Amino acid sequence: MQQSVVPELAHTRSGPIHWVATAAALAGVIAAGSFLQPDRATAAQPGDVGTKTAAAVTAPPDPAGVDFPIECGPTKVIVQKKASADLDGDGRPETVAVVRCDALASTPPNGVYVLTQAADAPKPRVVATLIDPKDRLTVSDFAVRDATVTATLLGYSSPDVPSCCPDTTERAKWQWKNGAFVRSTPAGAQSV
Repeated sequence: MQQSVVPELAHTRSGPIHWVATAAALAGVIAAGSFLQPDRATAAQPGDVGTKTAAAVTAPPDPAGVDFPIECGPTKVIVQKKASADLDGDGRPETVAVVRCDALASTPPNGVYVLTQAADAPKPRVVATLIDPKDRLTVSDFAVRDATVTATLLGYSSPDVPSCCPDTTERAKWQWKNGAFVRSTPAGAQSV
């Protein structure tokens, strides 16, 4: 074995005092970390400090118990999908509900409704119909993002096409503009 040409350095040997000093330093770091905690997380965006109102923290309307304008006869109305956002920019969330009749056979058409609820109202109410069940459309790929409602609509090219087998597909989006929901086709969407 060859001996090192460099002399041994005193600080490369660990002794009891070295371990005590390391433990004390580590305990100090842990203790300081327990006092220095980050601020609590909030949903407020930068610049929102101190500007929250009661409307900004309102819960979105719940579609349970809403009287939807859909005729189901002896069956009940079921809410298949729902999503909420502030669609009209008033600071209060709206809920978009995709509903249909609870049929045992076939695929009944969907209705898509926008719900709102005043602060003093006992239950939400329908304020807009985006898709009327009379249009015989089935909704898939439904989403609400950035105050925009999007959906894929499955439909029929003629009244002779059986309700089990939609043969048309189109993408649609709705946005609140000038006091109403305006329907358009998303960029890049194609009909089949």
